[in-house]
Amino acid sequence: MRHNHFVASRKHKLQVHPFTYKKPFSKTTTPLLIICSVFGSKTLASFTQLASGLEKTILRMILESFGLEKYMDELLDSTNNHLRAMKYGRPNTSEPTLGIPVHCDYTTMTLLCQLNEVQGLEILNKNGEWMNINPSPNSFVVMLGESFSIWLNGRLSSAYHRVMMKGNEDRYSIGLFAWPRGGYLVKVPKELVDDKNPMLFKPFVLEEFLKFHSPQIVQGATKSSLKAYCSV
Repeated sequence: MRHNHFVASRKHKLQVHPFTYKKPFSKTTTPLLIICSVFGSKTLASFTQLASGLEKTILRMILESFGLEKYMDELLDSTNNHLRAMKYGRPNTSEPTLGIPVHCDYTTMTLLCQLNEVQGLEILNKNGEWMNINPSPNSFVVMLGESFSIWLNGRLSSAYHRVMMKGNEDRYSIGLFAWPRGGYLVKVPKELVDDKNPMLFKPFVLEEFLKFHSPQIVQGATKSSLKAYCSV
C-alpha cells in the first residue's frame, strides 16, 4: 500500500519527502501533481494560510476553556505548520486493507481535509471501538496531537487513528500538521498542576525525542512512546 506526501512549510517552500508504508513513491503520479490538480499551484499558499488560521482559532478556543489565554503567543511562536498532501493507493480488493497503521501524531494539532469521496479514516474511541469518519465535503477533521496533550497535562487526549482501504480507487487527502519548533521546551503550565491534578509529564524537546525514536509508524501501536518518554 502506497502512502505518499509532500510538505509545504509555513514559508511555502515546497519540497517532496517520501513517507512510505510497504512501497515507495508511485512512479506514475507524484503528490505535487495531485495537489496542484485539485487546488492549482497558485492557491496552495492561500490554502495553507486559511488552514493555519483555523488551527489558531481552535487553539485559542482550547486555551480559553482552560483559562490559559496568556500562553497563546508563546505557542504560536513555537509552532511550525506543515501542509502535507497524501495518496493512499487502491488495494483492488473488497476486503478492508490497512492503508496506514494505528498511530497518534506527535504534533500539537492535526487538521485533515479529504479531497475525494474515498473514505477510510477511522478513529479509536475511549471504549476501544473504531469509528468510521465520513466528513462532509469542504470540512476538516481536527485531532489533538501528542505534544499538545502532554502540554495540557493529559486534560485532553490525542486521537489514535488509522486508514482502512478497499475497492479500486485511490484515496487523496491533505493535512495541516502543527509541530513544536525545534528546540522548544514543551512544559506543562503551572496552572494545570495542583493537589488534585499532579504533574504527569516532565518537560521535553520533541526533536531530542525523535533522535532516539523513529518517526516511522509502527503497525498496531496503541501506546504512546512519547508519553512514556516524558512520563513522570
